[in-house]
Amino acid sequence: MTDAEAVTGGPATRYDPDRPLPLHHLVYLEDGEEVTVGRPDTDSYAIFPADGAELLRRLQEGVPPRAAAAWYAERYHEDPDIDDLVAALGELGFVREAGETGGTGETGEAREPGASDDPGGPYTADRPVRWRRLGAALFSAPAWICYAAVVGWALVAMARRPDLVPSYRNVFFTDYYTVIQAALFVVAIPQLLLHESFHALAGRRLGLRSSLRISRRFYFVVLETSLDGLVAVPRRKRYLPIVAGMLADVVVMAALTIAADLTRQPGGALSFAGRFCLAFAFAVLLRILWQFSLYLRTDLYVLVSTALGCVDLHTTARQMLANRVNRLLGRRDRLVEESDWHPTDRRVARWYSWLIVAGYTVSLTTFLVAVAPIVYQMFVGILGRFTGHGASWPELLDSLVFCGFILAQLVVLAWVAARERYRDRRQRLEHVIT
Repeated sequence: MTDAEAVTGGPATRYDPDRPLPLHHLVYLEDGEEVTVGRPDTDSYAIFPADGAELLRRLQEGVPPRAAAAWYAERYHEDPDIDDLVAALGELGFVREAGETGGTGETGEAREPGASDDPGGPYTADRPVRWRRLGAALFSAPAWICYAAVVGWALVAMARRPDLVPSYRNVFFTDYYTVIQAALFVVAIPQLLLHESFHALAGRRLGLRSSLRISRRFYFVVLETSLDGLVAVPRRKRYLPIVAGMLADVVVMAALTIAADLTRQPGGALSFAGRFCLAFAFAVLLRILWQFSLYLRTDLYVLVSTALGCVDLHTTARQMLANRVNRLLGRRDRLVEESDWHPTDRRVARWYSWLIVAGYTVSLTTFLVAVAPIVYQMFVGILGRFTGHGASWPELLDSLVFCGFILAQLVVLAWVAARERYRDRRQRLEHVIT
């Protein structure tokens, strides 16, 4: 008897080619010529060719590796490298280590050939998922009717009351810039949490485990939702979890517009609360527009990539666009090798690469139309307070605090950039030395 070993980042995984390979519960999702296979309990997934997935199915059914390899050779007229396959399964965590249970059976024994490996559907986890009922309720038919009613109400209100239409002027709900910045920063946190929670709950209604974590982009704190199990869901069921965050943004913006209209003063003028709601709504609108920055991996990018079955459309499209520019400038030495691109990515990138340019256009237009006027008005206002003679001491204090906060952000930005550059240079130096 010969043992083979698969290095899994820890102890070697040994297997007997004449005994069933102990595997965890795996789920399978066929998508064209490829099959996504994974463990829903650990969110470990991999894409197999159809023939490789069939071989894995035989192993999970309890067929010994040697017999499964013989079956594969007879059916596909090619000898599989069963050792490499077991090594890959070990690296993915599909192989059950000694003493582990809950994989192929409650007792830890391999299932008999022909036993079902998919008792709960292709995306059912092994243990109950919390908040699944809440997710189902948030995306039920009555909920969709409510969302449509709120958005429709807000659109009608904006059509009747022009002062409800989003404008950069809405940001200035008070004359104190520090209050504006602090208030919009504070309310942005629960809005970001709601955005990501809608992603998570849309996934949990399908039985997917999800997690919400705090991360960092440059020196900005961001919230991220992990939905790794989405790759094992039929494609048509992935769309809602992807766009659910934007749905939350649209509904919140509509609700804020309605609230601003309902809290008007007796004479019809907007109240302070109403002006604040419109300022918050405009901030949410900027977040929605940010999703159209298709040069980034935004929700809309993920939606397009998923709908078209792409593997790494972002990288391929950017490299294709760079190749076009380099050919135009005659820089042949900078061309990226195109043979490594996935065929689907290559086909879609031919037109999606132009959407990257459109994404830059959206970002530039948003900055010029929405952000630049805000910055300009604040700059002029602060300059007028310092150089004029009619500013009160609260306004001067507000300007000083606001400028100090902006300066602190710039200092942090410069420090982070310098640290990242130093770290990259140190890593390159260490690479050269080694």
